[in-house]
Formats: sequence, structure tokens, C-alpha cells
Amino acid sequence: EVQLVESGGGLVQAGGSLRLSCATSGFTFGDYAIGWYRQAPGKARVGISCISAGDGKTYYANYLEGRFTISRDNAKNTVYLQMNSLKPEDTGVYYCAADPRPCTQTWSLTVWGQGTQVTVSS
Repeated sequence: EVQLVESGGGLVQAGGSLRLSCATSGFTFGDYAIGWYRQAPGKARVGISCISAGDGKTYYANYLEGRFTISRDNAKNTVYLQMNSLKPEDTGVYYCAADPRPCTQTWSLTVWGQGTQVTVSS
């Protein structure tokens, strides 16, 4: 079956770092773009980063200010999100998602993970 499983979330103080992992199975990993999304309590889920299937080109929301890095390991069918210099406003549930459409196009066949909680304290 198709699965995306996030891990690595937790509680961290402002200024700290976390690395999230998204382990996938059940589909051809190399054919899918992978995105990271987050959802703060009471707010909509928003995309924050994406990595392309082919050339591995990366995309980021400007408000991340260069603090996050997305990467993928096709041999391990896994995507990572390295988060540095964390701020309280980074708090939320983080989801990974896979889609056969490119990062730059509208996604329509998206497979989602279950999410992992990230809490950044002041």
C-alpha cells in the first residue's frame, strides 16, 4: 500500500534545530515531487517547501528566510527537512506529500503522510 510516514518532530527551544524525515513506500518514489506542508492550530495547511522528482530542484517559501533545507534520497525513498534557527511561529503539524505533477504545477493526485508535531518554545 502507498505510505508516507513522517518522523522527527518534537519540542525544541527557539533557536534550536530539528530534522524531519518522510519515509515512503508503495509507489515509484523517483517519479514524484515531494513537498513539505505545515498547519498551525486553527489555520489552513500551507506548503513551505518542495523538491522535484527529476533534477532535485528545490523550492521554499520566502518567509522561511533560508532556515530550512529540503533534500531527498532516492535510494532510501526518503525526504528530509532540516530546520534550523527555529522560531515559535514555526510551531505546527508538519506533513509530507507526494504528487506526480511538478513542484511548479497544481497538484491533483497527492498522497499525504499523517503529520508530525513540531513545537517551538520561547
